[in-house]
Amino acid sequence: MTRPLKGGCRRVRVDDEVLGVAYSLRDLSVFLQRAGAESLDEVDVADSPLIEWYGGGPEVWPRFR
Repeated sequence: MTRPLKGGCRRVRVDDEVLGVAYSLRDLSVFLQRAGAESLDEVDVADSPLIEWYGGGPEVWPRFR
């Protein structure tokens, strides 16, 4: 994950591949499910030690503030 971008979205990357732009934990879960992590939901994503958050954790989506 990158720092929140203008508009509150985050660029989603797995290794060097950009999967898209997420605007919420739900969006992020969908990207990761499509990348092969079918069992992940929003709670799993927020709690996962495998996800690196920059510029704030899973609760930081500035567009919604």
